[in-house]
Amino acid sequence: MIRTVKIIIYHLASNPKKLFLADGLGAFLTAFLLFVVLRKFNEYSIMPETILTYLSIIAVFIGIYSITCFKLLKENWTPFIIAISIANRLYCILTIGLLLVYQNTLTILGITYFIIEIVIIFGLAYIELEVARSFKQNRINGHQYLKCSQASS
Repeated sequence: MIRTVKIIIYHLASNPKKLFLADGLGAFLTAFLLFVVLRKFNEYSIMPETILTYLSIIAVFIGIYSITCFKLLKENWTPFIIAISIANRLYCILTIGLLLVYQNTLTILGITYFIIEIVIIFGLAYIELEVARSFKQNRINGHQYLKCSQASS
Protein backbone atom coordinates (compact mmCIF):
# COMPACT_ATOMS: atom_id res chain seq x y z
CA MET A 1 0.00 0.00 0.00
CA ILE A 2 2.76 2.45 0.97
CA ARG A 3 4.67 1.54 -2.19
CA THR A 4 1.59 2.25 -4.30
CA VAL A 5 1.16 5.67 -2.72
CA LYS A 6 4.85 6.45 -3.35
CA ILE A 7 4.44 5.45 -7.01
CA ILE A 8 1.38 7.71 -7.32
CA ILE A 9 3.24 10.60 -5.68
CA TYR A 10 6.25 10.11 -7.98
CA HIS A 11 3.99 9.95 -11.06
CA LEU A 12 2.07 13.08 -10.08
CA ALA A 13 5.24 14.96 -9.15
CA SER A 14 6.51 14.32 -12.66
CA ASN A 15 3.24 15.65 -14.13
CA PRO A 16 1.44 17.94 -11.65
CA LYS A 17 -1.15 18.96 -14.23
CA LYS A 18 -2.74 15.54 -13.70
CA LEU A 19 -3.02 16.27 -9.99
CA PHE A 20 -4.95 19.48 -10.64
CA LEU A 21 -7.12 17.72 -13.22
CA ALA A 22 -7.94 14.87 -10.83
CA ASP A 23 -8.69 17.32 -8.02
CA GLY A 24 -10.89 19.48 -10.24
CA LEU A 25 -12.87 16.58 -11.68
CA GLY A 26 -13.28 15.10 -8.20
CA ALA A 27 -14.53 18.42 -6.84
CA PHE A 28 -17.08 18.74 -9.63
CA LEU A 29 -18.20 15.14 -9.02
CA THR A 30 -18.61 15.95 -5.32
CA ALA A 31 -20.63 19.07 -6.18
CA PHE A 32 -22.88 17.03 -8.48
CA LEU A 33 -23.41 14.30 -5.89
CA LEU A 34 -24.21 16.83 -3.17
CA PHE A 35 -26.40 19.17 -5.18
CA VAL A 36 -28.22 16.73 -7.43
CA VAL A 37 -28.09 13.21 -6.05
CA LEU A 38 -28.19 13.75 -2.27
CA ARG A 39 -30.78 16.52 -2.54
CA LYS A 40 -33.01 14.31 -4.69
CA PHE A 41 -32.66 11.36 -2.32
CA ASN A 42 -32.39 13.41 0.87
CA GLU A 43 -34.62 11.00 2.79
CA TYR A 44 -31.67 8.58 2.68
CA SER A 45 -29.21 11.04 4.19
CA ILE A 46 -31.30 13.69 5.99
CA MET A 47 -28.68 16.43 5.73
CA PRO A 48 -30.47 19.79 5.37
CA GLU A 49 -30.70 20.87 1.73
CA THR A 50 -29.16 24.26 2.49
CA ILE A 51 -26.09 22.52 3.92
CA LEU A 52 -25.84 20.32 0.82
CA THR A 53 -26.09 23.44 -1.33
CA TYR A 54 -23.32 25.24 0.59
CA LEU A 55 -21.05 22.20 0.46
CA SER A 56 -21.64 21.86 -3.29
CA ILE A 57 -20.82 25.56 -3.82
CA ILE A 58 -17.54 25.11 -1.94
CA ALA A 59 -16.78 22.05 -4.08
CA VAL A 60 -17.47 24.03 -7.26
CA PHE A 61 -15.02 26.76 -6.18
CA ILE A 62 -12.38 24.13 -5.42
CA GLY A 63 -13.05 22.58 -8.83
CA ILE A 64 -12.74 25.92 -10.62
CA TYR A 65 -9.46 26.65 -8.83
CA SER A 66 -8.01 23.25 -9.71
CA ILE A 67 -9.10 23.34 -13.35
CA THR A 68 -7.77 26.89 -13.67
CA CYS A 69 -4.41 25.70 -12.30
CA PHE A 70 -4.55 22.75 -14.71
CA LYS A 71 -5.13 25.05 -17.69
CA LEU A 72 -2.91 28.02 -16.84
CA LEU A 73 0.07 26.96 -14.72
CA LYS A 74 3.30 26.20 -16.51
CA GLU A 75 5.71 26.19 -13.55
CA ASN A 76 6.02 27.06 -9.85
CA TRP A 77 3.40 24.46 -8.91
CA THR A 78 4.25 24.16 -5.21
CA PRO A 79 2.28 27.07 -3.68
CA PHE A 80 -0.79 26.22 -5.74
CA ILE A 81 -0.65 22.55 -4.77
CA ILE A 82 -0.26 23.50 -1.11
CA ALA A 83 -3.24 25.88 -1.40
CA ILE A 84 -5.52 23.22 -2.88
CA SER A 85 -4.39 20.71 -0.27
CA ILE A 86 -5.26 23.15 2.51
CA ALA A 87 -8.65 23.89 0.89
CA ASN A 88 -9.38 20.17 0.68
CA ARG A 89 -8.44 19.63 4.32
CA LEU A 90 -10.60 22.56 5.43
CA TYR A 91 -13.51 21.15 3.44
CA CYS A 92 -13.05 17.82 5.22
CA ILE A 93 -12.88 19.48 8.64
CA LEU A 94 -16.09 21.39 7.84
CA THR A 95 -17.78 18.16 6.75
CA ILE A 96 -16.66 16.37 9.94
CA GLY A 97 -18.11 19.25 11.95
CA LEU A 98 -21.39 18.98 10.07
CA LEU A 99 -21.47 15.22 10.68
CA LEU A 100 -21.15 15.90 14.39
CA VAL A 101 -23.83 18.62 14.35
CA TYR A 102 -26.33 16.53 12.39
CA GLN A 103 -25.39 13.08 13.71
CA ASN A 104 -28.83 12.58 15.26
CA THR A 105 -30.66 13.17 11.97
CA LEU A 106 -28.27 11.47 9.54
CA THR A 107 -28.97 7.96 8.35
CA ILE A 108 -26.33 5.26 8.15
CA LEU A 109 -26.27 5.73 4.38
CA GLY A 110 -25.71 9.48 4.77
CA ILE A 111 -22.95 9.01 7.34
CA THR A 112 -21.33 6.39 5.10
CA TYR A 113 -21.38 8.71 2.09
CA PHE A 114 -19.75 11.57 4.00
CA ILE A 115 -17.14 9.35 5.64
CA ILE A 116 -16.15 7.90 2.26
CA GLU A 117 -15.96 11.42 0.82
CA ILE A 118 -13.79 12.59 3.73
CA VAL A 119 -11.41 9.62 3.41
CA ILE A 120 -10.99 10.15 -0.34
CA ILE A 121 -10.46 13.90 -0.05
CA PHE A 122 -8.06 13.60 2.90
CA GLY A 123 -6.15 10.99 0.89
CA LEU A 124 -5.93 13.35 -2.05
CA ALA A 125 -4.84 16.21 0.22
CA TYR A 126 -2.10 13.98 1.66
CA ILE A 127 -0.87 13.11 -1.83
CA GLU A 128 -0.95 16.80 -2.80
CA LEU A 129 1.23 17.76 0.17
CA GLU A 130 3.66 14.93 -0.58
CA VAL A 131 3.92 16.08 -4.19
CA ALA A 132 4.58 19.65 -2.98
CA ARG A 133 7.26 18.30 -0.60
CA SER A 134 8.78 16.37 -3.47
CA PHE A 135 8.98 19.58 -5.53
CA LYS A 136 10.57 21.47 -2.64
CA GLN A 137 13.03 18.63 -1.95
CA ASN A 138 14.04 18.38 -5.61
CA ARG A 139 14.48 22.16 -5.79
CA ILE A 140 16.63 22.13 -2.64
CA ASN A 141 18.68 19.15 -3.82
CA GLY A 142 19.14 20.69 -7.26
CA HIS A 143 20.18 24.00 -5.72
CA GLN A 144 22.66 22.26 -3.42
CA TYR A 145 23.97 20.29 -6.38
CA LEU A 146 24.53 23.50 -8.32
CA LYS A 147 26.39 25.07 -5.39
CA CYS A 148 28.61 22.00 -5.04
CA SER A 149 29.36 21.76 -8.73
CA GLN A 150 30.12 25.49 -8.95
CA ALA A 151 32.42 25.29 -5.93
CA SER A 152 34.41 22.45 -7.47
CA SER A 153 34.91 24.33 -10.76
